Amino acid sequence: MTEPVSGQAVELDRHLILMGLRASGKSTIGRVIARRIGVGFVDLDQVTFRLMRVKSAAEGINLHGIDAFRSAESRALTETLNSPPSVLALGGGTPTAPGAASSLRHTDATTIYFRAQPDVLAARLAKTDLASRPSLTGRGAVEEVGELFRDRDPLYASLSSLTLDVDELSIDDAADRVIAFIEHPQA
Repeated sequence: MTEPVSGQAVELDRHLILMGLRASGKSTIGRVIARRIGVGFVDLDQVTFRLMRVKSAAEGINLHGIDAFRSAESRALTETLNSPPSVLALGGGTPTAPGAASSLRHTDATTIYFRAQPDVLAARLAKTDLASRPSLTGRGAVEEVGELFRDRDPLYASLSSLTLDVDELSIDDAADRVIAFIEHPQA
């Protein structure tokens, strides 16, 4: 599901993929980037929910289990990577879905890891609707963020074209840095 764009169109010749843990800003910053450069935005969670016929990750996991949810994420990623280039915000766990890391390694997309420290993520998560954010470890979404960071940080870093520390960045500053990177990747 690609959201409409406004502004001056810039031809994006490959997907711009944003990854990171929950509350790292992937969807929020991704929408800003897409609007600024005039391309479509895809929130992979929404594609996954459509494939599973659910309204949230919590509903998908509760009804079908985590394995079915990850499998749907992997299918959603493949579907999206085979569509016209867009700004694509992955779900936090998408890189852990079966085959997803391989797909991300073998795509010609530009992949940005929005890296935020666990305490920053926990504070952001505490301000959100936690009912839509299921526990992945048996602990609460806020309580498990440190464990997920330790488990996923090396994977995200290994898959990224750029790791962007977003702890202290505003939405606009993060968008500016990503746009500068895609315009001048060698700088």
